[in-house]
Amino acid sequence: MEENRVLSETERNWSMLCHLSAFAGFFFPFGGVIGPLICWLSRRDESSWVNVNGKASLNFQLSMLIYMVLAIPLCFIIIGIPIIILLGTLKVVFIIIASIKAPKGELFRYPLVIPFIQ
Repeated sequence: MEENRVLSETERNWSMLCHLSAFAGFFFPFGGVIGPLICWLSRRDESSWVNVNGKASLNFQLSMLIYMVLAIPLCFIIIGIPIIILLGTLKVVFIIIASIKAPKGELFRYPLVIPFIQ
């Protein structure tokens, strides 16, 4: 993104929506990935800020999906249950932090992210 560029209200709202749309995953199967994907694909060419936030959100959601799938077999030996609870809690907290920072023009770097989309 260009330095010192003033973000429009539309860019700020769409960047926030890229992160908040991940909460769809709590209501629909794969909604956590599909929500950010739709937001990112619909506005990535119009704004570099939305493009950056959309990719960050999508990479985080894909990473969390993989971590959750890997933790499911561990539930049979009990350790998977606290791992899934921890991942779910971190997911909610990080989405909220990113959603607050995005409209302010601050980029939140999600931890534990596998960079699928560059």
